Amino acid sequence: MYQKFQATQIFTGTELLEDQLVLITQKDGTIEAMVGIEEAGEDIQSFEGILTPGLINAHCHLELSHMKGIIPAHTGLQEFVKQIVGLRKVEDAIIQEAIIAAENEMYNNGMVAVGDICNTLDTLSQKQKHKLAYYSFVELYDLDPTRSSDKINAGLKIQEAFEQNCIRASLVPHAPYSVSFNLWKLLSNHFGTHTITMHNQETMDENEFFEKKTGSFLGMYKRTKVSLDFFEATGLSSLQSVLPYFKKAARSILVHNSFTSAADIKAVQKEMPNTFWCLCPNANQYIEQTMPPIELLRSNGANMVIGTDSYASNWSLNILDEIKTIQQHQPSIPLAEILGWATLNGARALQMDKVLGSFEKGKKPGVVLIKQADTNGLLSKFSSAKRLT
Repeated sequence: MYQKFQATQIFTGTELLEDQLVLITQKDGTIEAMVGIEEAGEDIQSFEGILTPGLINAHCHLELSHMKGIIPAHTGLQEFVKQIVGLRKVEDAIIQEAIIAAENEMYNNGMVAVGDICNTLDTLSQKQKHKLAYYSFVELYDLDPTRSSDKINAGLKIQEAFEQNCIRASLVPHAPYSVSFNLWKLLSNHFGTHTITMHNQETMDENEFFEKKTGSFLGMYKRTKVSLDFFEATGLSSLQSVLPYFKKAARSILVHNSFTSAADIKAVQKEMPNTFWCLCPNANQYIEQTMPPIELLRSNGANMVIGTDSYASNWSLNILDEIKTIQQHQPSIPLAEILGWATLNGARALQMDKVLGSFEKGKKPGVVLIKQADTNGLLSKFSSAKRLT
């Protein structure tokens, strides 16, 4: 038994087609073929809109879903990080209820896979149901170099728990400014064949701290009673300062990138050609009222993916909402290009492209209908995504 889908347009994962084509899948959603309408036979389901492979959320913090609407928008990164710490301590039942609701929202909005940041095992019970595919990034941070081994050992236990339940997981750094060089050294020994992700250059202060050991980050460390006696300025941006360790990753995802320079992009591309740059525009707007340097990344040939970040820093967990924000700021970017970031690029970044990301025979990428895009490929505030398989 086959399912047959026809729509106004079909996005294959690489191109947007307008011919009268029919997508044929097996009953379980496995792609069988794409043929002309005259060859497809009967029982064709016809839709107005765009058929696309399932969407990939390359950066999320599912375990923070209970923080929805709690942290005010536009606080700035340092205040945001400060509030996150205290808000983690709530009843487990509240955390679990929010995780289930957030996953359902992503599922219903057409997502099939998530790159998820984890500091705990709070998401394990839901992930082991395998409603969505996950790559769990076990995030480590600590600026006390004497605690590095303990941090690694604790992270390995979380990684093992995910992997025992068939959920791929890796140990990753939180950000350059929150990981000691000693912890970086130990972490990089565990990168192996994994995808490694990192929050990158969300504020100008992050670069200033590494370049000169000055700026507002000093006050943040003082408030949290972190001694910086061990730290010496590198004279380089934060990203280039940690590149000797980060480049050991087989594949990497850099997230936010609000204050990344052309020199940073070129340095990464030279050392790490398998890097993907994750755009989280609504989170950037929520925290810092900034946008990632999309045109700079495009002009330098960067591979891009899209993420939602968490409910602590966003109004929704909806990749289509991220695409709308990108289009509001950059309406000239072809929709097919952006959809490529949200599908095949995302699958490649999470090493899931053998199954997800494109309408190729044998894959099972999910079939999603995007409704109410205009003839120029621009989404409206009413545009939505709906799962068909």
